[in-house]
Amino acid sequence: MKNISGIVFLSFPFAAGTAAAVLIAEPFAGALGSSLGAVALLCFCAVSGKRDKGLLMAAFFFLGCLCWNSHALMPPPPRPEKSHAVLELARLIDRTPFTGENSRAIIKALLTGIRDELPRDTVRVFRESGASHILALSGLHLGIIYLCLKRLLLPLGNSVPARTAGSAAVIILCGLYALGTGASPSIVRAFLFILIGETGRALSGRRHSPAGTLCTALTLQLCFSPLLISSPGFQLSYLAMLGITLLYPRLEAWYPEGGGPLRRVWKAAALTISCQLFTAPAAWYHFRSLPLYFLITNLLSLPLAELVIVSAIASLVLEAAGAQPQLLPRACGTLVRVLEFCLETISSI
Repeated sequence: MKNISGIVFLSFPFAAGTAAAVLIAEPFAGALGSSLGAVALLCFCAVSGKRDKGLLMAAFFFLGCLCWNSHALMPPPPRPEKSHAVLELARLIDRTPFTGENSRAIIKALLTGIRDELPRDTVRVFRESGASHILALSGLHLGIIYLCLKRLLLPLGNSVPARTAGSAAVIILCGLYALGTGASPSIVRAFLFILIGETGRALSGRRHSPAGTLCTALTLQLCFSPLLISSPGFQLSYLAMLGITLLYPRLEAWYPEGGGPLRRVWKAAALTISCQLFTAPAAWYHFRSLPLYFLITNLLSLPLAELVIVSAIASLVLEAAGAQPQLLPRACGTLVRVLEFCLETISSI
């Protein structure tokens, strides 16, 4: 707590200020928010060199109000659309010989966010089993793609030039993917995590603290898009990461080291419980429902979804290169069918 102006202590008042601005009556929002923001700027300038924790936090609270109101008075930005590259990726998925009736539609949803071709029964099964978040393109999907890229770049080594080049490549590719798929709040949050983490690793060779990364991403995203504070996707994404940051390390430590495969199961369960506990209030507020079998659903569906995404990417790369073995798309289609079967079983309980 020595660095009282640190991002961890100032991001939450800033976020609280943007949230408080939402609660202000619309006729008074602009005038009141602008007035509070002007006062906040004066307070910040007055105390920034004196390390007054309370005044700095109050200043960032009112700056959050100002930030939200300044954007609220502007016309809404155009909604991002799928890029030409993403549409070409969807066509490549159609050409790849994945087996299974719904395989192409599900893979297309997982990789591009295009859900128009999903049958209603499939959407219902995912929703009733508590796995709707898998179909909605989110930080989970970008995180899996990020890990794939990191593994592919491992042969570059860990020298400073290799580390810098690898980080730059990962940031550019993930940024292009985020923009191409429509830049949803959750995708942007995941990209900011990648940007902050890879920048710190390339420049210093060290990782940022999870809390610092979360708070930096939160502040940056709200600075550029403060209206997102009302978005369910934005709230659920950051609440899930807050659970992973605060609760998951404590739950994960309950199981002793050297536990073998059972420890991996416990780590997955601890991750699911951490996310669910922190997102449950917001999920209930927005959707008036909570998945009853979330633990079973996520323990089964998340590893399967990761395998589907990885095998689908490998199949698409080989298809684009004209060297497609039949076994890989069939295996990917089989994984999709196993995922569907598991979710259908859970939804019928």
